[in-house]
Amino acid sequence: MDKPADHPDVPQPKVGILLVNLGTPDAPTAPAVKRYLKQFLSDRRVVEIPPLIWQPILRGIILNTRPQKSAKAYAKVWTESGSPLAFFTIAQCKALGLRMQGAADVRYAMRYGNPSVSDQLAAMKAAGCNRILIAPLYPQYSGATTGTVLDEAYAALTKMRWHPALRTLPPYHDDPVYIDALKKSIEGSLAQLDFIPDTLVISFHGMPERTLQLGDPYHCHCQKTARLLSEAMGRELVVSFQSRFGRAKWLEPATDDTIMQLARTGQKTIAIFAPGFSVDCLETLEELAIQGREQFEEAGGTHFAYLPCLNDSAVGMDMLETVIRREVSGWV
Repeated sequence: MDKPADHPDVPQPKVGILLVNLGTPDAPTAPAVKRYLKQFLSDRRVVEIPPLIWQPILRGIILNTRPQKSAKAYAKVWTESGSPLAFFTIAQCKALGLRMQGAADVRYAMRYGNPSVSDQLAAMKAAGCNRILIAPLYPQYSGATTGTVLDEAYAALTKMRWHPALRTLPPYHDDPVYIDALKKSIEGSLAQLDFIPDTLVISFHGMPERTLQLGDPYHCHCQKTARLLSEAMGRELVVSFQSRFGRAKWLEPATDDTIMQLARTGQKTIAIFAPGFSVDCLETLEELAIQGREQFEEAGGTHFAYLPCLNDSAVGMDMLETVIRREVSGWV
């Protein structure tokens, strides 16, 4: 039966895959960083202080002081292709798209910044994606990462008359393919060093300790990743948590304190890796690779190496393709 002449075009149904990362400012400038931080730090999942208390602090103090400092940090790692986080996320998206061989429409979004989750979901639905996998690129679950990505996706659906079917990528902190990818990546990077590290430190992004007490599984997921990776590599790993912010007590031990203490106690050569980050970003390239080296050497260390994230490496993409294909099984 032919459709009426005035019938709107209906795109061919297809499967969509939306990779979602944290986000980044559009430029390494104070105004751009301010816009980004305003959105990021206004998220109730990220800062759980009541808005009546938090917003005056955010708008009156933090957004008038922190953007300029953060912009200088971003400038240290910014590339001709833009933010490292955006560059590597786009590279992952393109690589996965090629690997799916046309079986799915693969796109990416940022929880904070551009392109937004809601805009990408709307675009995918308009393109005919009636089945969509939301894939937050966080191996370890936290309400402040995976949780807020899914909140944003569900909020976008409430504005649609006709919802696509939705699946979500679960945390993969203990998945054997993830642990194996980390092992191969770390061992490959270590083999390229001109020294043998006394200690291997793995640094996860920190969270307020209160989140653990409230039932967030993030700390447990990090510890399990570390234990499984240690067993797979057959060596002890030193676990730490980075990026403390504010006066609240955060998960410990802190990365900066840890690497300085290692140097002071005679462990002069270390390598550090950040398994909770799917791609390199400000927190790895500036906070660990630059600041971490300075802190370690000032405390008496002699040899320091930062080992890159999985990014769009072959082992990283093999892992990502495996966990993604598992979740779209039956659709693709």
